[in-house]
Amino acid sequence: MKNARLRLPPMLTPHSLRFQLLSRSLLVMTVILLFIGIFQYVFMREFLFQNKAETMQSQLRSVSRDVLPNIVGGVDGEPSGVPQGGSQRGGQGGSQAGPQGGPDGAGPGRKPMFVFPDMAFAVIDNAGTFTNMSDWPGAGTPPQLAPEQYEAAKSKRMDANAEVNYTIARDAEGDEQLVVLQPIDMRGRLFGVAQLSMKTSLIMDVAVSQLIAFVSLSLLALLLGLLAFVPVLRRTLVPLSKIVRTVERIDAGNLDERFPAKQGQLELDRLAMSFNGMLERLEASFEAEKEAKEQMRRFVADASHELRTPLTSIHGFLEVLLRGAANQPDQLHRALNSMYGESERINKLVRDLLLLAKLDQAPAFERKEGELDVLLQEMEPQLRLLAGGRDVAFRLAPEARCMYDADKMKQVVLNLFHNAVQHTDPESGRIEISVGIVPDGVELTVKDNGPGIPEEHLPRVFDRFYRSESSRTRKSGGAGLGLSITRSIVDLHGGTIRAESRAGEGAAFHVTLPAPRTAAVSADG
Repeated sequence: MKNARLRLPPMLTPHSLRFQLLSRSLLVMTVILLFIGIFQYVFMREFLFQNKAETMQSQLRSVSRDVLPNIVGGVDGEPSGVPQGGSQRGGQGGSQAGPQGGPDGAGPGRKPMFVFPDMAFAVIDNAGTFTNMSDWPGAGTPPQLAPEQYEAAKSKRMDANAEVNYTIARDAEGDEQLVVLQPIDMRGRLFGVAQLSMKTSLIMDVAVSQLIAFVSLSLLALLLGLLAFVPVLRRTLVPLSKIVRTVERIDAGNLDERFPAKQGQLELDRLAMSFNGMLERLEASFEAEKEAKEQMRRFVADASHELRTPLTSIHGFLEVLLRGAANQPDQLHRALNSMYGESERINKLVRDLLLLAKLDQAPAFERKEGELDVLLQEMEPQLRLLAGGRDVAFRLAPEARCMYDADKMKQVVLNLFHNAVQHTDPESGRIEISVGIVPDGVELTVKDNGPGIPEEHLPRVFDRFYRSESSRTRKSGGAGLGLSITRSIVDLHGGTIRAESRAGEGAAFHVTLPAPRTAAVSADG
């Protein structure tokens, strides 16, 4: 147990989102409360000083206007009935007059009595003489201000609407005191300035107590906020936890998983939709890669087989010749003819493969606007010659204009026509070539009356080396590259090609080329 350590739950580790949101939220709340506390402390301190200063000035104003001039007069040596040396101890709070004397409370043998608890009272005459008038317990030593401050205070009138004039100063003992000044005047005559002061520590105790109360309430609010925020945060992060679990399942190899798109949180819903789109593209890419690998495997196998067959034949004839057949003219001639035919077959296969490789690189065609029906009319003699005894019919719409490369389109026509020739009877076969104008451009159709293509083989007739027969030995057909080359050329023209057929009813191949304007836009785009 010595090595036991406190372990936080997985979702409350320092690097978890929940922990970071919780800690940063508490940090923000703490900083806000700290600023509020500082502002409250400064505001409360200023408010207490202002309020106390008003109270002190009210106490100064409560002294009769006749008493303060007599006190200052006594200090200056003028007859006042008030001996120098301060005031005697009197009642609490304000001024009192003795039983003898005039209305000002001063008379022979008597002096006014002032008691300001916890405060110090002093007067400053017009000559600038500073006299401490407080001799009661707890008064302390009143601070003495600069002469300029007393001169400035003389300009203030002694009435209830006058602005409170206070300042903070330090006494001889270094204690900070709140000082209030009030001019002494009677019937327009200025006698000096009265000063009342008290230690600020008494006021600061109130401000500090208020600050302590605020800090205590703030800590309690933070604790309650923490207890309330944790379950709310947990509930808020539930959709994110679901996304994490879904990602873990996807990482395990299940690409069929999808994120829930409706979780009640806009940002997470958008994130889930983006992830779902990405997963769909990834899944499609994996499927395409898988299909590409399978096609490559079939391509290598088919190409190897197509090349092996003529090479095996050539190798066999060479063995026969080496065993003595070369000395027999008939066998030599037959062997050479067979080897020549196989070499031509290899040569055509290599040319087709090289052409497919070039087409895969999307070469730039020299497309020009022209009439497809005119091109077929030029090819008619060649096509009838290739057809042999088969019946060939042409149905060409005039002015079938489109954008095409003449040489490549001739190859498309020859490939489709040669495919029709291979799958029709030499005597009863019929091939129909038509060109028509369609809404999207021009459509070229090559139709025959051969055995047709089974429906399950139609989607793959344009694949490379694909043959509908299960066996590779057949009486007609080539290596299975003609239709693949045709589709690549049509795709580079921005067109489409499709096959229609039913078993026993022949086959039709439709090539659609875009109109000149559409083709130009596609090329620019």
